[in-house]
Amino acid sequence: MARTLPPVQAIRAEIDALFASDRDLVEVIEDVARLGARLIIQTAVEAEVDAFLGRARYQRATAVTTDAASSEESTVRPGHRNGHCPTTVKTTSGPITIARPKLRGTTDKFASRLFGTGVTRTHALETLLIASFVHGLSVRDVEGALADALGPEAALSKSTVSTICQAIVAEHDAWCRRDLTGVELDYLFLDASHFKMHDGSRAEPILAAWGITTAGKPVFAGLAAAGAESTDAWRDFLTDLTARGLHPSLLIVSDGAPGLISAAEQVFSRSLRQRCLVHRARKVLAKVSTGDQPEVKAAYWQIFDLSDLGDDVKPGQQLVDWVQRRIDTFAELWGGRYPAAVKCLLSDRQSLTTYLRFPIEHHKRVRHSNFIERTFGETRRRVKVIGRFPGETSCVSLVWAVLDRAARGWRGFTMTSTGLRILHDLRRALLHPPTQLHPTDDPPLAPVTEAA
Repeated sequence: MARTLPPVQAIRAEIDALFASDRDLVEVIEDVARLGARLIIQTAVEAEVDAFLGRARYQRATAVTTDAASSEESTVRPGHRNGHCPTTVKTTSGPITIARPKLRGTTDKFASRLFGTGVTRTHALETLLIASFVHGLSVRDVEGALADALGPEAALSKSTVSTICQAIVAEHDAWCRRDLTGVELDYLFLDASHFKMHDGSRAEPILAAWGITTAGKPVFAGLAAAGAESTDAWRDFLTDLTARGLHPSLLIVSDGAPGLISAAEQVFSRSLRQRCLVHRARKVLAKVSTGDQPEVKAAYWQIFDLSDLGDDVKPGQQLVDWVQRRIDTFAELWGGRYPAAVKCLLSDRQSLTTYLRFPIEHHKRVRHSNFIERTFGETRRRVKVIGRFPGETSCVSLVWAVLDRAARGWRGFTMTSTGLRILHDLRRALLHPPTQLHPTDDPPLAPVTEAA
């Protein structure tokens, strides 16, 4: 008979199941926010019971040794867990149901500090999430925030809060230091999003990297705060990834930030580079009058539309040249009326068509970097009420928490036999070129002449 999952593990399983579904990411994140509230509150309540009994779940009382110098909360008490009963708590994200632990055989009555008398309405979701991530995962901050929301009598103990915070910190720190030697990427996506992290300063970037492995699987590779999107900042970020074992990818997809491009070309000199077509479209349209924007936008995307080529289209240099001729046609059509827009399009034009050398089935997903940008947008929307983070640690922690969970629901790439062959040929040509044969130092042989 299968053992029933503990409530905390059951909630985690629900979150993982959400990201494994094919639902829209925005809807999934909304549900995850509510499940996240349940997860944090459930963890807090279970930690309260551990502290009350002086032992963890499934641990016997006789196996626990008491320490005379320990606090009252670590004293081993008689009694045991006896299931759970559902308790509904009303939050600003709607009512959530918590599995409230029941105890039997205890000499002292257990009273949850989180669920004090009459506590049925609480801002526990905002309190715990903002205190955990925004206030830098400080034990004192979480403790004080709960007291503000629920009253002094409902404040969690230091040991309970510390248990929650340390678990989150440990998970993030381990992710930041993990070995990337086994990660081999075909595609590496680089992007940044700006958040206010320091008092009196403008919004500063959080640098992010994610990719698609040679097996077609998505992977969230790196995240770090930076003072600016400079070459030095991006180079340090990418160098850290390579120092932990990340191999060069075949293609790097990014926007047109000069510092990003310069750093990518320095650190991954053999990788090809693709400019995000969505970012370039925005820049082009920004130089076009409002009345003509719909027509120019349609003409822009028509450049990269391969549907009129039929099923015989093959990736490679010929396809690149064909689309480059379409860019020339666009320039001739609109250059007289909008020279600035055409100049923007023609700048670094070769990087707009690099993706055409890759498998056809990957084209629509490797010609822009909008997927991670969309997730960044969800993060920004959720922290609008905060205004400004008190520091880098809290900002990176929140962004990491959102992206790490979202990454579990990212779809991979389809790998066909034809596509695998194309990627193999590109890998051999770019990353593992054959060794050149050096000429010998011996003089050439004299031609043989026939005897007279």
